[in-house]
Amino acid sequence: MVRDCLACAIVVACGSAALSSHADAEPRAVIELFTSQGCSSCPPADKLLSQFVADPTLIPISLPIDYWDYLGWKDTLADPRNSARQRAYSRVRGDREVYTPQVVVNGSVHTLGSDRDAIEAAIAASHKSVLTMSLPVTMTISGGRILVSVPGGEARSLAEVWICGLLKSATVAIGRGENRGKTITYHNVARHWVKLGTWNGKTETWSLPIQDFGDEGIDEAAVMVQSGTVEKPSAIYGAAVAAIH
Repeated sequence: MVRDCLACAIVVACGSAALSSHADAEPRAVIELFTSQGCSSCPPADKLLSQFVADPTLIPISLPIDYWDYLGWKDTLADPRNSARQRAYSRVRGDREVYTPQVVVNGSVHTLGSDRDAIEAAIAASHKSVLTMSLPVTMTISGGRILVSVPGGEARSLAEVWICGLLKSATVAIGRGENRGKTITYHNVARHWVKLGTWNGKTETWSLPIQDFGDEGIDEAAVMVQSGTVEKPSAIYGAAVAAIH
């Protein structure tokens, strides 16, 4: 199934509101899966993403899109911003490749979301740029606030810093459409994006209250430092993920 996009940059932060926690992120890949409850080809990709969650070197994120809702089932987790992000990636690449299940690796390489070997190859290809995932991001949670720190380093272009709330898992019984009768569990579902600011190579720190994530059941957070803009997203310089609850 196919065709659509948005854009962002993430820096991941997390912990517990009651306890102080600290995390240093050194992942090798952010894996963004554009998926849909109304896409019959997506369940294998959703299952594969759940397996990636166990790998501490990966930051898998599920981004449900809304452009298949007209097929008979309205995706209960879909966000039009996810569809916009997927389209934005496509515009930057210039290939108009927007489909489900599609994976974008480290903001720069896309492939079929259900093909493990292709995803591993995409991870390797993304690291042809020495700046990809080279920036360590630090997150501390204390006193009900999230503190995100990005060190100084080489920056060939401005990068945006985003934090994203994640729903660790969500099980959905699908009543209509191509997946009618199936019950599917989605992992690391993107629910709430907050732009922290921009990074130009200088050391930067941001702080925000955990309560900014609202009451959407969010129990994790992810942060990315991504070159480009929301309209023109590109390579991810650094990212991290941690539990809020």
